Amino acid sequence: MARIRVGSVGLGGISRGVHLPGIAASPDLELVALCDISEEALRSAREAYGIAPERCFADYRDLVACDDVDVVDISTPNDVHFDVAMAAAQAGKPFCIEKPLTLTAQQADALADAVERYGVKTMVCFSYRYKAAARYARDLVRNGTLGKIYHVDMEYSQAWGLPSFNTPRVWRFHKAETGSGALGDLGSHALDLVRFVTGEEYERVVGHAETFVKERKALCGDGMAPVDVDDFSNMLAQMSSGIAASFRITRFAYGRGNYQRMVVYGEKGSLVYLLDENGAPEDTLDVCLDPLGAENHMFVRVPIPQRYRVDQMQSFADILLNKADGLSATVADGRANMHAVDAALASVEKGEWVDITG
Repeated sequence: MARIRVGSVGLGGISRGVHLPGIAASPDLELVALCDISEEALRSAREAYGIAPERCFADYRDLVACDDVDVVDISTPNDVHFDVAMAAAQAGKPFCIEKPLTLTAQQADALADAVERYGVKTMVCFSYRYKAAARYARDLVRNGTLGKIYHVDMEYSQAWGLPSFNTPRVWRFHKAETGSGALGDLGSHALDLVRFVTGEEYERVVGHAETFVKERKALCGDGMAPVDVDDFSNMLAQMSSGIAASFRITRFAYGRGNYQRMVVYGEKGSLVYLLDENGAPEDTLDVCLDPLGAENHMFVRVPIPQRYRVDQMQSFADILLNKADGLSATVADGRANMHAVDAALASVEKGEWVDITG
């Protein structure tokens, strides 16, 4: 059977680290075209994956128009997501796209409408849905093992925003390119992961966010450039069944690389999902389920069955081949996520609870 031909737009870190290797490793996908505005990024990816120079483009529209590109892989900065995805949808080509789906909920609504109108298959790359511990946690919550869920506490912490890292004013610190800071970058993952595990929708949210470092070294020249997005965000959310959720999102957590901790407290049990705990390479799951554990306040680390271990890009191939497990995020999920992010941003501005619509 012929492999599905992929054109990849945006060749930055997430593409080099996840998307391109995942496409190359899949028996069902074939990388046939590349696009980036950086000549160096194009050259590097072209040489790494053996793509002919004539199959490398600076304009995403040229790649989308290629007859031999069946699907489009989108890993650009956030401000380009909408345009590339809309072009793919209008061309009738399925696409997978990095999170957050778009810059705004309004754009997400328009893209969701287009996807439905043109009937294309999609996947939004909320990568932590593919962590085995998260999938196991989802089953424990969804099958009633923990009983009624009362609380979910979610932390997502990194350190690279700290002054000691000397990180320049890259696009993730520029509102016009990223939409929001830590809230949209890390917070979108956190919001999706809690929704993924619980199966609940967000009804309202209240948030607080600040910018610790107001300016950073400009990428071009010797001057400084202003930072106009948040460095951290704290949020509370009410979910559809009454679950009380809390979030701490930051790029200023000394000692943290890509740390996640989600605690789910239920009527009959609790669990703790951990990622990057003290540099551990694997995600883990601790549970407290039986009366003895509850009495002694003991959580036990559980082995995670092999069936929960899946690959993100192979999951995209499975969607295209009608073999999907139904756990990958679609544009509809990305749309719901953007409405939650926008509501949190509005709450930060207003200083009050904001209802989530759409």
